[in-house]
Amino acid sequence: MSKTKHPKLGELAATAICGNDISSSVLYVSALSIFYAGQYAWLTLLIVAGVLYLFRKIYGEVVGALPLNGGAYNVLLNTTSKRTASMAASLTLLSYMATAVISANEAMHYLHHLIPSLPVIIATIVLLGIFATLTIGGIKESAIVATGIFIFHLSSLVLLTIFILIWLLQNGTGIFLENWQQPTPGGSVLYAIFFGFSASMLGVSGFESSANFVEEQAPGVFPKTLRNMWAVVSVINPLMAIFALSLFLLPSLQSDTYQNTLLIEMGQKVGGKWIATLIAIDAVVVLSGAVLTSYVGVSGLLERMALDRILPQYFLKKNKKGSSYRIVIMFFLLSVSVLLITRGEVKLLAGVYTISFLSVMALFGFGNILLKVKRAKLPRPERASWIAVIVAIIAVLIALVGNISMKPKDPDMPSNLQVFLPYFIAAMVFVLIMLNRIAILKGILQVVKYVNNQIIQLINDIVKQEFVYFTKGDNLANLNRVMLYIRDNEHTKKIKIVHVQQPGEKTPASLKRDIEFLDKEYPEIKIDFQIIEGTFGPKLISKLSKEWNIPVNFMFIGSPSDKFPYRIEELGGVRLIM
Repeated sequence: MSKTKHPKLGELAATAICGNDISSSVLYVSALSIFYAGQYAWLTLLIVAGVLYLFRKIYGEVVGALPLNGGAYNVLLNTTSKRTASMAASLTLLSYMATAVISANEAMHYLHHLIPSLPVIIATIVLLGIFATLTIGGIKESAIVATGIFIFHLSSLVLLTIFILIWLLQNGTGIFLENWQQPTPGGSVLYAIFFGFSASMLGVSGFESSANFVEEQAPGVFPKTLRNMWAVVSVINPLMAIFALSLFLLPSLQSDTYQNTLLIEMGQKVGGKWIATLIAIDAVVVLSGAVLTSYVGVSGLLERMALDRILPQYFLKKNKKGSSYRIVIMFFLLSVSVLLITRGEVKLLAGVYTISFLSVMALFGFGNILLKVKRAKLPRPERASWIAVIVAIIAVLIALVGNISMKPKDPDMPSNLQVFLPYFIAAMVFVLIMLNRIAILKGILQVVKYVNNQIIQLINDIVKQEFVYFTKGDNLANLNRVMLYIRDNEHTKKIKIVHVQQPGEKTPASLKRDIEFLDKEYPEIKIDFQIIEGTFGPKLISKLSKEWNIPVNFMFIGSPSDKFPYRIEELGGVRLIM
């Protein structure tokens, strides 16, 4: 399928798009970690930085091997089944939805702090609409805005840091030492670090975003975005926790006032009203940038799901800027509906936000393991060690358990799990309906006979899509696994099994006989065996796709070896089946 080419994002622009989300965590994660870990908050945030360092390699290996949009969904799609991949996609979608709504609403609460007459809910809807329009305008335009936000945010934090250091030089570190003598939250250092670490893992939300728009990034940019995001949160989050413990006593820091506006209070103390106002403006701006991250990330994810027919093909329509505007509009409407359903009490979504993105990170780690086991020969620019992957997964699972078992600060609020489950179940029900739509349509056909002709036509439209498998002369067992995968995961009744060979080259003697055997074993799937003379590569794939009118992403190959002359992304979207 032909696609209009658009300029790829450079390091700064790509880092800014995902970096606004992860760097905005400084506005809440330091206060949150202090609430649960007290004087050990800076230590829990450093532990989080260590976990994130491990995930740099994990993400680098996976996306380096499979540089396609979709993040955890993409790696699981290429190593497991559509159902498993769809679960990861549902979790990612919920994470982006919660991020967009919470960030937009919090941004407007900060603006309400500056403009008391501002109607927060209406302003939140307007902000969501502004960034939806910006995303529809194209990735380049979005990147320009994101870059400006990112630079302003980091500059504001640097200025705040300078004022805090001057204040500490003048007043000393007595408050920090006094806080160190305060009672440990929960009465135990282990308790404080466990729940502090679990809460502090919120500070890395957004790290997964870069993997969801990797196809829009220039070659070599993706690992740099991971490095830059890691560097930002590894410095600013622990540093701000140390500064907070050096400026205020623990009882004050653990109050609701400081939990919501900690950085503003820090700015007010060390620099007066104008610094506090600057930090409030920065909060509005960078939280708005996190909304933009959600739109860009969800566009890449849902477009990939639509290409794989998990979502309707309706969402693949693009405008002249190359933006999937129908996906953006759908996500905007979904976000507004959630805002209105919660009546502006979007802190209810914190459970969805937390459990979703931690689950996505864990699934990405498991995806890395599956990639090592099932796609060992697939070339990749870097590899994460087995120990690093296992430690990273265990750390995320610990944080997940901690957040599930964590009691809400407000006893009247539901637990994280209670809020998360209804949203997750609703998302999974929708995906399962899409994955099993043939069976559902057949059931409807039996119940509603008067629409018989229309339903049969719809089924035929779905299953008439033909698939292609390029074989190097596989043995019967491998070919049988191909047929099992097609039968269990794809809605089709036709498959072309194609063997490409050089002119004069002899076709494997057993191949035709094996194909005839499979044709009898799978009568429900028509097999069209073809031998083509030529050189297997991107040009031949593109030529056959146009000639047969079969999209490239409906073509499969086995895992290529290290000697294969092309990288997987050069093949135009061909999928791995073994």
